[in-house]
Amino acid sequence: MSTAIINISSLVTNDPSLGEGPLGLIQDAAVVIDDDRVAWVGETSKAPATDNAVDAEGRAALPGFVDSHSHLVFAGDRTAEFNARMSGQSYSAGGIRTTVAATRAATDEQLEANLLRYLGEALRQGTTTLETKSGYGLTTRDEARALRIAAAHTEEVTYLGAHVVAPEFAGDPEAYVALVTGEMLDACAPHARWVDVFVERGAFDGDQARAVLTAGRAKGLTPRVHANQLGHGPGVQLAVELGAASADHCTHLTEADVDALANSGTVATLLPGAEFSTRAQWPNARRLLDAGATVALSTDCNPGSSFTSSMPFCIALAVRDMGMTPDEAVWSATAGGAAALRRDDLGRLTPGARADLALLDAPSHVHLAYRPGVPLVSAVWKKGVRAL
Repeated sequence: MSTAIINISSLVTNDPSLGEGPLGLIQDAAVVIDDDRVAWVGETSKAPATDNAVDAEGRAALPGFVDSHSHLVFAGDRTAEFNARMSGQSYSAGGIRTTVAATRAATDEQLEANLLRYLGEALRQGTTTLETKSGYGLTTRDEARALRIAAAHTEEVTYLGAHVVAPEFAGDPEAYVALVTGEMLDACAPHARWVDVFVERGAFDGDQARAVLTAGRAKGLTPRVHANQLGHGPGVQLAVELGAASADHCTHLTEADVDALANSGTVATLLPGAEFSTRAQWPNARRLLDAGATVALSTDCNPGSSFTSSMPFCIALAVRDMGMTPDEAVWSATAGGAAALRRDDLGRLTPGARADLALLDAPSHVHLAYRPGVPLVSAVWKKGVRAL
């Protein structure tokens, strides 16, 4: 069955060859969906005949958001930590251990219910692809079950046994690295596509991170790195050196870091929800973009430092506080996220791409930044099926 979505006021294709500017904008547009793929895009007046038609009634349309960094397999609540931080206490990586205790105590059913809740929440805000990580178990059993639960509901699953050193190994971090690169990796690799590590004071240093990423790569997992969030460090350079798909956070960068990202295939994934929720320094997206780096936007949805699943909110923050234009922010939240996941079938509305798209109760994608906090997503198609 084929379906045409017609009378779209402004369609973001993310293909400059199809329309105006870097977003490939088409006015008074239509999208034809056949099975789970985009079959055709163009002006409504030129749309081919289809089995069904949906009238967008002058709404804007864009690719479904690609959220390439989240932590959704967890239990518990960190309201008290957030409240304390907003009262003047600084954020540090150690808060993760609070969630570890709650996650270990939760049943599989509780963890899955939480995951489904946040996946549904994200979908209602236009997110059609969402990467998520382990990292709140920190034992072989708990990391493997987190990945198994995640893999049942999303294609993009990341092994993050190296989130922080497990409390049982506080006095012997090297023994924990040995576990993460050995027995734990063996149990987790079959359920994951990616391997990640938090390279930060209070988490893992450069040598430890290299060991984790190298071991994961030997098991067929592609690296991605939590890099340079809380201060300057080796994360970005290590990510580029090892061919990581993305270096995520990128808040504290030297000129050498910016140059390395701009001259590599590693995407700089910016996570403004974390800075918003911790009152930290904003990443400088303008600096990265002007240097020629590929930039993605993501939510970093997690219970401690960025408890938002809203890509529209992150777009608004990026435009307001990180130096991005609305066009750049929308591209980074769609095509940029796809690049961070090394997916060429997502983040665009072009023939052959997966039919993931969102309609907005607005005439233009610019309203995502222009009307922050307003629930603009009115309909979502995922894999060619209307999901909202």
